[in-house]
Amino acid sequence: MPKNLLEALRAITVVVADTGDIQSIEQFKPQDATTNPSLITAAAQMPEYQDIVDQTLLKAKKDAGTGASQAQVVSLAFDRLAVSFGLKILQIIPGRVSTEVDARLSYDTDATVAKARDLIAQYKAAGVSKERVLIKIASTWEGIKAGEILEKEGIHCNLTLLFGLHQAIACAEAGITLISPFVGRILDWYKKDTGRDSYPSAEDPGVLSVTTIYNYYKKFGYKTEVMGASFRNIGEITELAGCDLLTISPGLLTELQNTVAELPRKLDPAKVANLSIDKISLDKATFDQMHNGDRMASDKLAEGIDGFTKALISLEKLLAERLARLESEKVTA
Repeated sequence: MPKNLLEALRAITVVVADTGDIQSIEQFKPQDATTNPSLITAAAQMPEYQDIVDQTLLKAKKDAGTGASQAQVVSLAFDRLAVSFGLKILQIIPGRVSTEVDARLSYDTDATVAKARDLIAQYKAAGVSKERVLIKIASTWEGIKAGEILEKEGIHCNLTLLFGLHQAIACAEAGITLISPFVGRILDWYKKDTGRDSYPSAEDPGVLSVTTIYNYYKKFGYKTEVMGASFRNIGEITELAGCDLLTISPGLLTELQNTVAELPRKLDPAKVANLSIDKISLDKATFDQMHNGDRMASDKLAEGIDGFTKALISLEKLLAERLARLESEKVTA
């Protein structure tokens, strides 16, 4: 008897929850969980997570000291909020949580490394081993170089906003633990660029991109794991069945769970050996040349960093407003 698609997928792929919503993580019980600034910002506005936000703000205010300005308190709380959500998530899942470095540091290797070390220190102070945390960094050349430094220190990284083979190869050669190629955002770009309304799942440009990356990694024996991300429909997911990991939103997890069907494995290391794939030698000049020559990858990387930056600014504003309310409540109490 066929299983539901989620159950079948779990038999061949590690399923990761793409959400900051702790209730969804409790419902689907994924191995790992990944968040991003947009998801944390959305979760921070939900009434059920107000306690996490308030506790983070109040502790930041205490730690900042009596002379600290509201801006200083918000800055400290902002740095800690993703870790606060991460700690809650790690109480539920058996595996790892991905926590993102400030997207505004995406082109600054040294600042990215410093921020990642700080995030790991926060987790350590809360009793969480660095083995249970993946530091998420945008796949700029500078971000990849930061990841290379961190991996050598035993800090594992998840390189995100990845759209092109050149980014994937650079990550693999840097010894990155895991990459997150963005399937749905690639599809979005091609639909807009071509004027097409849709693509069959097997011809979806995002699916084809991840398949190419997966096959390249397995052909040349790279240890970096591939985690398909940013899905628009379950057809994209089923076409990538067998990928190392897939990070999936609660809505699509529900759809998979409610669909009973056969799920053939599409990505398989055993099928890669006989593929004819050329190995690419990659330095910064080649990376830049390939990136500039790939309109989709260059457009979507810049757009993704900009989007995450706007989400972070919204989160800072939300925290400032909440802190003002807390202070007002304390005065009137």
